[in-house]
Amino acid sequence: MSSAPITRRANGLVEIAPTYKGILSDVWGVVHNGQSVYRNSIDAFTAYRKQGGRVVLITNSPRPKVGVGQQLKDMGVPDDCYDDIATSGDVTRVLISKAEGPVFHLGPDRDLPLFEGLDVELCDGADAQTIVCTGLIDDEKETPQDYIHILSAYVRRGVPLICANPDLVVERGDRLIWCAGSLARLYEQLGGVTRVAGKPHKPIYDLAFEKLQAVTDVEIAKADAIAIGDGMPTDVAGAQSNGYDLLYISAGIHSGEYGNPDAPDEGKLHEFLENNGATPKFWMPRLSWEGV
Repeated sequence: MSSAPITRRANGLVEIAPTYKGILSDVWGVVHNGQSVYRNSIDAFTAYRKQGGRVVLITNSPRPKVGVGQQLKDMGVPDDCYDDIATSGDVTRVLISKAEGPVFHLGPDRDLPLFEGLDVELCDGADAQTIVCTGLIDDEKETPQDYIHILSAYVRRGVPLICANPDLVVERGDRLIWCAGSLARLYEQLGGVTRVAGKPHKPIYDLAFEKLQAVTDVEIAKADAIAIGDGMPTDVAGAQSNGYDLLYISAGIHSGEYGNPDAPDEGKLHEFLENNGATPKFWMPRLSWEGV
């Protein structure tokens, strides 16, 4: 163990906002939990933008930008609290367009807009040369173990799997729900080949930074932007491997590792971060402008 914490608590976004011209923020776990919007996060982004900062949302949703924007609007997230959105669905469409076909979609029908406008042949699975996984078909009831049989059959045939949502789990209310990333991980464990472009990988961060540059009135470098997120294998790993400072939201999917989500044991929190090789510059339980 190190003798000093590797990160420090920020008492609100207002404390660190003057240092950064732009934010690349996770959505699920920072803006909402799948059921409820975090009003303090909305207020923080709004205040930051009023001071001239810019906000690009960066999400592992398999939906393209338009679908995510509509989903946020339906949940009550005002579109004036952010400037643009970069989604895993957007960068995954590039992988799909280059895929061998026919393509089998593994996931719920609500994710079918991912394929709109692409010159790909969707099939029922028997003739598939590529799998595109957007999630579990029924994520309320199923687990990755329910898919071992079907995934093993594709592994034996040497079919590659494109993962449109690299998240392993997300919060839905007070529960954790399995995501497409858990199936991709299982596919690799079974010996299969996966292709991923969302967080923590470079393509989605390149897209997000391009969008940030496009909406910023002054010249901006990576050092001028800070990433915000709660997931170790996606948000934290992505920010660190792509060269961004990070504000870690501790009350997200890992909160059970260090106690009360809103009042974590700071010793356990720092130990958890160190054990995971995580070096965020700041942390907060939940995003807010002035701290709560």
